[in-house]
Amino acid sequence: MYELARRTNAATTVVQVDDVTIGEGFVVIAGPCAIEDEMQIESAARGVAQHGAGLLRGGAFKPRTSPYSFQGLGERGVELIAAASRRTGLPAVVEALAVEQLPILAEQVAMIQIGARNMQNFALIQAAARTGRPLLLKRGPAATLDELLFAAEYALLEGNPNVVLCERGVRGFDPHTRNLLDLAGALRLKELTHLPVIVDPSHATGRRSLIAPLVAAAAACGLDGAMVEVHPEPARAKSDAEQALDLEAFAELMMRLASVREPKIVATACR
Repeated sequence: MYELARRTNAATTVVQVDDVTIGEGFVVIAGPCAIEDEMQIESAARGVAQHGAGLLRGGAFKPRTSPYSFQGLGERGVELIAAASRRTGLPAVVEALAVEQLPILAEQVAMIQIGARNMQNFALIQAAARTGRPLLLKRGPAATLDELLFAAEYALLEGNPNVVLCERGVRGFDPHTRNLLDLAGALRLKELTHLPVIVDPSHATGRRSLIAPLVAAAAACGLDGAMVEVHPEPARAKSDAEQALDLEAFAELMMRLASVREPKIVATACR
């Protein structure tokens, strides 16, 4: 049985990512699936900051099913999102695919993501935990809740308590949604663990029309945040165009969240 991740009291662990806390209120992490160029990440960062995002996301190293798909800009992408982070004041979160990528991520960004495909890459999780950076750990598409918590345990055993769990959809059978967003599973995680739990409806549904209502549902039921894909021009996105919000739709999502009474919205202003 996992020991460090299990809930032992009524409080949720608060994870500090620079000046943003995850575990108190509802935090929105927003930005493009993949960093494509300086203009794109700068526009996305300024837009999501203006409308109340707490953290900036962006993929520099992209795990793609097809080797012919856009794989990201690599270290150049990390440099671009780090610069956008400094200019907007939004802490940045970037996914690591390999241990070799951790030094530049630990140096340049505030939070390291372990994606769904690497949820059980325990050597990567351990090495990422040892950087001291907060970790965002996504549930694998066929992983049980216990398997996700055991994966988190690998980070906690390295002495890094700053782990945020992310429900991003499990594999289903109906093509009308990309995956199944397991809100019940996310709520069960809140019963099982003291770690913050957020959702990623962009990857779970694969459809931009479903993102805002599911973010609102996550906020209403007491989860700790959501990660959403936002692109200045979704039609031109090099990856996952169909699940990216434009900045106008993101602004509408944030206004919708403001109407949800509980929990309180946590936002970082552009500066």
